[in-house]
Amino acid sequence: MHGRIGRRAFLHGAGCAACAASLGWHLPRAGAAETRAFERLDKRERLRLADLAMDMAKRAGASHADLRICRYRWQELNARDGRLDKNDSGVSLGFGLRVLIDGAWGFAGAMIVDEAEIGRAVQSASANAAAMRRLGAQRVELETLDAHRADWTMPTRRDPFDVPEAEKIGHLLAVDAAARKAGASYTSVWCDAVREEKFFANTAGSRIDQTRTRIAPGFYITAVDKQSGKFDGVNSLASPRSAGWDYVESLNMAAAAEEAAGQAREKLVAQSVAPGKYDLVIDATNLWLTLHESAGHSTELDRALGWEANYAGTSFVTPDKRGVLKYGSELMTVTADRTRDEGLSTVAYDDDGVKTAGAEFAIIKNGVFQNYQMAIGQAHLIGEKRSNGCAYADGPMAFPLQRMPNISLAANDKPTSRDDLIGGVENGILILGTGSWSIDQQRHNFQFSGQLFYEIKNGKRGRMLRDVAYQSETTAFWNAMDGLGDRTTYHLGGTFSCGKGEPGQSAPVSHGCVAARFRGVDVLNTERSDI
Repeated sequence: MHGRIGRRAFLHGAGCAACAASLGWHLPRAGAAETRAFERLDKRERLRLADLAMDMAKRAGASHADLRICRYRWQELNARDGRLDKNDSGVSLGFGLRVLIDGAWGFAGAMIVDEAEIGRAVQSASANAAAMRRLGAQRVELETLDAHRADWTMPTRRDPFDVPEAEKIGHLLAVDAAARKAGASYTSVWCDAVREEKFFANTAGSRIDQTRTRIAPGFYITAVDKQSGKFDGVNSLASPRSAGWDYVESLNMAAAAEEAAGQAREKLVAQSVAPGKYDLVIDATNLWLTLHESAGHSTELDRALGWEANYAGTSFVTPDKRGVLKYGSELMTVTADRTRDEGLSTVAYDDDGVKTAGAEFAIIKNGVFQNYQMAIGQAHLIGEKRSNGCAYADGPMAFPLQRMPNISLAANDKPTSRDDLIGGVENGILILGTGSWSIDQQRHNFQFSGQLFYEIKNGKRGRMLRDVAYQSETTAFWNAMDGLGDRTTYHLGGTFSCGKGEPGQSAPVSHGCVAARFRGVDVLNTERSDI
């Protein structure tokens, strides 16, 4: 994710500025004929086509090949200012075939899933691999891959696609009405959902069916001072999850929207911050995004190797820094997994066919950088033997990239509440919720804002502030962390749409996070032009 969000704009789903604005992404919509064709692809037919594809790829000279047959069902609902503003849905489907010939990848795919298209894809992918070899691409060396036979479905109590549409729309309109009754000038309330079904097969013998569902509820509440013309707003602190409609029901969004309406009005008259150095207590609802940008993207191996450069840059965390770089204070331990409950990156097998249970790992341990996120074919480049399950493709006709798993800041094992963190601050600011941000092309220097800001004086939370942004450098910031919250301060943040690659792809990712305290951080006033 890279870029800057407008100060009073909100990014749907708290996602990446470079990502698509809707769930349709770049996926083509299936027509009725294609949808019926997919429905005829029962498990026996998928297995038959997989065997055919693997046999054809081997005969074309592939030392390795894999096939993904995918269907995505999605819906976007939005209520705005007392009316239903958007009700959009669709189905996207197709397949992607990858071959490794003479150490070079080739890839092709199609919307129609049948023998003829698979045959054409094998020919096209083989030609692409030959072209890559002629261009002198670095030779790909795969580790030995285990064969898996599995069916996995993410558990949900209420599948959002089984909930009556009238119930979902009624829920959003009730949240909208609650906000307007509480004094909101303008409202926008949404809920987006995706069901992702993937069948995976490879020449190692894996045959895997997986289904997962994710949902993104939220709102943006605006207050306007009609006399002065000033306006400000508050974004929902709710995060998207791999979950069902029951998650939406658990949030009590109407009460949260009522509270947000009052907060938006309070922001209109809040004191504008005086720039300077402050001790910050950053709530998990804000810190997850800073973690994502400064410790998540920077530890992707393809960035560190310079392979990912055109889209949002490379990384200062080069391989020589493994086990050496003091990324943060001893309180900082960052873990990576695809197994976290309700995590947006949670899945049983990644898009390389690597089993994720048992592949969890530490990126940073007690402040020291330990390991990268990897896809297959990368581990040997840093002296490792195996991938750690970090491949994802956002559609059937997209090549799997090394993508972020769920990356989390481990909680303090000593009882430490957010109030405890505040109690240790004489002059500081409490920050909640995500706002505008930017980070440089090396993931080194950054600036983040938020939703809500409160003055801290003599260990007590005080009046609301506004126009706050904190600015730092990655390692200086994390080394300034001297207080860490326990599990009572935990929040599972995340985004539907983290952008990467060229052509761009969009991936879902969650970040478990706790509140933390940082000493002597530069704070800017985002309204002032004289600084």
